[in-house]
Amino acid sequence: MSTAIDIASIGMVTAVGLDAPSACAAMRARLDGFQETRFLGPNGEWLIGAPVPLPRNWIGEKRIAHLAAGAICEAFEAIPEARGQTALILCLAEEDRPGRPVADSASLLRRIGEIVEIEPHTRSRVVAHDRPSGHVALEQARRIIGSGEASYVMLAGVDSYLTAPAIEHYQKNKRLLTLENPNGFIPGEAAAAVLCSRSEPGGFRLHGLGLSREAASIYNIQDLPLRGDGMTAAYDTAFRETGIEMNRLGYRIADLIGEQYWFKQSALAALRLLRGRHDFQDIWSPGESLGNVGAAAVPLMIGMAWTAARKGYAAGNPVLIEASNDAGACGAALLAARVA
Repeated sequence: MSTAIDIASIGMVTAVGLDAPSACAAMRARLDGFQETRFLGPNGEWLIGAPVPLPRNWIGEKRIAHLAAGAICEAFEAIPEARGQTALILCLAEEDRPGRPVADSASLLRRIGEIVEIEPHTRSRVVAHDRPSGHVALEQARRIIGSGEASYVMLAGVDSYLTAPAIEHYQKNKRLLTLENPNGFIPGEAAAAVLCSRSEPGGFRLHGLGLSREAASIYNIQDLPLRGDGMTAAYDTAFRETGIEMNRLGYRIADLIGEQYWFKQSALAALRLLRGRHDFQDIWSPGESLGNVGAAAVPLMIGMAWTAARKGYAAGNPVLIEASNDAGACGAALLAARVA
């Protein structure tokens, strides 16, 4: 049986807020950080993106390091005693993703540690699977805390699609939202961190976790039709581990970045598993306010759910958090403020 873990604290650095309370309030109010960027679209118009308004104009790996460090420092502020006994799992984009903003993951991990002023823990590591990285990191966090290798695990996701190579690649593949292409995403950037600890009564607990792979990925060369098999399997694994059916789910938070493919995948997974009578199940997405924030998505969505539960505006209990990437990796996590 997997070790039960809680989300103890969170931190965020986004286009709509440089800390978690302001970012969550802005997303709840449906505000967005969309603005013209320095990149040109297909017809010479300025491309719309969601950059983070940092106080200094850092670029490259330095910018990514400061984004992540800001989120991590905020998470540590709530539980300062966690410093020194926390393993850091850094969630990043796939190493082969065009325009990846990080050249050397190990170097970035060290730089973040220097900014945050924490010694590197022996169990610290990098998970590079883009948007579902946070789900893989949750599984690793359960093992680390369960084995007693660390008292706390910090899941930190940071990413940016606002790099020249990324814009060029996704524009060439007609993946970006423009006046000519309504079926595209808005490139964004963000960082988010969640501090995990051993579960205690009354905490916001991870109850179920599912990982799978979709054969009909958005880039599948066999041109297989999307049936939602991967996300359905991830949902099903999370529900089986929790011991409930999907009709008892409160709501979902998904990494819907704007393209039809991801909406269809979520809809198919729900249609294939939802049985019997149930209440309305809302679906939220940070993409409405932040665009595509890549590997920051899962820690960000966990932070949204954690804040909503604490402030009493959650759309139900428990909440299912889902994410997937272009290669077909799928993840689903079921969290609840109390046993569902």
